[in-house]
Amino acid sequence: MTKKLLLLSTGGTIASVVSDEGLAPGESGEELIKMLGRLEYDITVRDILELDSSNIQPEEWKIIAEAIYDHRNEYDGIVVSHGTDTMAYTASMLTFMLQHINIPVVLTGSQVPMNVILSDAPDNLRLAFAAAANCEPGVYIAFNRKVIRGCRSVKVRTTAFDAFESVNVPPVGEVTSDGFSIRDHRHPQPGKSQLNTKIDTHVSLVKLFPGFDPALLHAMAKNGCHGIVIEAYGLGGMTSIRRNMVAAVGELIRNGIPIITSSQCLYERSDLTKYEVGRLALLEGAISARDMTSESAITKLMWGLGQGMDVKEIADFFNTDVAGEVTLD
Repeated sequence: MTKKLLLLSTGGTIASVVSDEGLAPGESGEELIKMLGRLEYDITVRDILELDSSNIQPEEWKIIAEAIYDHRNEYDGIVVSHGTDTMAYTASMLTFMLQHINIPVVLTGSQVPMNVILSDAPDNLRLAFAAAANCEPGVYIAFNRKVIRGCRSVKVRTTAFDAFESVNVPPVGEVTSDGFSIRDHRHPQPGKSQLNTKIDTHVSLVKLFPGFDPALLHAMAKNGCHGIVIEAYGLGGMTSIRRNMVAAVGELIRNGIPIITSSQCLYERSDLTKYEVGRLALLEGAISARDMTSESAITKLMWGLGQGMDVKEIADFFNTDVAGEVTLD
């Protein structure tokens, strides 16, 4: 039976055309499909946005999530064409807004517009349709012959075609000379599909560097910041002398502001138990992001705070694997 798929077009490089101001989205979803030629699926197209992904913000996340949820029972899978620059953030947030989604949802885009010779767009879009037709339910990114769990994806290159990597877990699927193969991978606990777009955007993502003044964290809190993800050093260490980040973290946590500690290193985990500089932060109440991407950690924090979670509830939430975004053991 021919699979029924939905393409939700949001703009991005894949749909861009040359303008006097530079590349800007201008192709419709139907025009993208026409450039692919014959496809083995029954595809419906809906244009829901026409934006460069640098302009995709929480308001657009809600539009995309609602469109997916509204059409989830009409199709075997949904593809979202999207700009690459914020695609990992969108994929991570959709993971939390659409928990237990009952079909595959696959985001894709390109480094070169569809209408340019030798663009990567046709292959990426074809792979996205194949993933939407064959993968298990969940949120994914399809790019450069790989299918990646959305909440594990990171954009790591600005111009090369292999722009995205699957961080700390293998890709879910891959195209080789043997065809498209899907690996066995962990699935979240089954449950009823739900749409929950309530988030709190008053958060911050801070990269620690030598000389960082912890007074800036207090300034953020005084100006309405409700939670912070800190990309700390190595396994999660942070300064404990002179510019005492550890003390600042403790004070903020006691004032009801959750502090998530991740690593600046792209690969492997944060572990606050190994070094003194990490244990001190742990004793002050810092919450470890373990092996989560920064994109996934900040969107998970936004979503948790949007549910009204306090510091303890956020800590419990970050000790929960919602959809494969974190390794707990």
